[in-house]
Amino acid sequence: MPQGFASYSNISVSALEFNPRSQDIVQKKQEIISAISAHYNAAPASVLFIGFSPMILSSACKNISVTGLTEDGKKYLDASGVKYTYIGADDLAQYKKAFDWVVACDEYFTFAGTEEEQRAGVEAVADLAKDLIVTTLRDYKNQDFKDREFSQPLAVYNHKQSRLFVEHHDYDFNDKNSWTTTVYELEGENASMYGPFARRSMFFKQMAKFSIDAGATNFYVHKNLMYKSLIKKNYEHVITISF
Repeated sequence: MPQGFASYSNISVSALEFNPRSQDIVQKKQEIISAISAHYNAAPASVLFIGFSPMILSSACKNISVTGLTEDGKKYLDASGVKYTYIGADDLAQYKKAFDWVVACDEYFTFAGTEEEQRAGVEAVADLAKDLIVTTLRDYKNQDFKDREFSQPLAVYNHKQSRLFVEHHDYDFNDKNSWTTTVYELEGENASMYGPFARRSMFFKQMAKFSIDAGATNFYVHKNLMYKSLIKKNYEHVITISF
């Protein structure tokens, strides 16, 4: 699992807790899962979520497992009444092809320092998924230059208070596909910083090749499904990888 991804996804816990419309967010994310189920005419009996996702809160799956959570993330799921099994990163190797679906959103496969790490990351998740991987990714091939330095900031309003999330990307001068991400959470005079997180561009054809090499039978970018993070306004494409 990429170093730091648990800490990165935990920022979404902070955003969801603060948002008075959290149930609407959970419902919208669940609509993505429902659309994927309809597309494949299948519903998973077991799902592994990598990192925190609002989709966990509305999952109707009987067997929910989660990995890559901070203690805050676990406490939030416990307080929300979610029944799940937590699996430590070091124990994942014991779960080869153990889950019908593996869900890894928020551009999970971009959290890597090298292309070799990205390939290994795809292979590791492929080893866990029996039927389907669900993930998200921006279109880096056609990325607007103005989106390189910063993600689109997001302000969350809770009655009279507001919480601002700013995601900054510091690109490597020698490698245009490599950067580090730092996230700033601002509330009044209080500020928190998360990161930096090592990141690397992942392209659709690149991910497709890595997936097929790892045993996948199909790689699909859903045309009518888009995913939006809880801490930025940018949309990400929803991708499914089937086995």
